[in-house]
Amino acid sequence: MNSGSGLLLVDVQANMFDPASPVAGAAPLLGRLRDLLQRARRAGVPVIFVRNCGSAGDPDVPGSPGWQLHAELAPGDGELILDKTTCNTFASTELAAVLESSRLTHLVIAGLQSEYCIRETTLGALEVGYGVTLASDGHGTYDSRDRNAATIVAAVNDELSSRVTLVPAEKISFVDQRTF
Repeated sequence: MNSGSGLLLVDVQANMFDPASPVAGAAPLLGRLRDLLQRARRAGVPVIFVRNCGSAGDPDVPGSPGWQLHAELAPGDGELILDKTTCNTFASTELAAVLESSRLTHLVIAGLQSEYCIRETTLGALEVGYGVTLASDGHGTYDSRDRNAATIVAAVNDELSSRVTLVPAEKISFVDQRTF
C-alpha cells in the first residue's frame, strides 16, 4: 500500500447519473468509478468523497435526492465526505487539513464534472503541492451546446497532461506506486 496516496471522488452524486438527464456515458463511467473505488478499498487506501452543495433550484440542493452520493459509490465506514460550494474543493472545504493530518501527499482524482470541479480541484491540489494522478477516463460531463462530452474530457486531459499523471482508471494500481 502506498500510504501517501488517497482516492478523491468528486461529485459522484445521484443527480449526475439520473436516468432523465445523465452525464454522457453514465453507465460505463459509473462502472469505472465503482471498480476504482473497490480497488482502493482493497489496497487500504484512504478514500475521500466530495459532494457539491447546489443553490435553491439546483438538482444537488443539500438534502435532496440528487445531492446524495450515488448508491453504488456509497462511502464505507470511516470514509470522509466533504461538502463543497466551489468548483475547487480546496477553496471551500477542510481538504488540505485532512490531507496534511493523514500524511497524504498524492491524490488519485476521479468524478464529475470534467471542465468544472475535476479541473479546478486538480489545479487546486497542484497549487498546494500535491501530486495528482487523474483517471483519464474516470471523469465525465454533459454535452454542451458547442462541444460533446468526449471532446470536453479530452480537452481537460490535454490541458492537465503536462502537470499530472494521466492513467486510464483500470490501470491505476494503488499497490504499485509506479503507476502514479
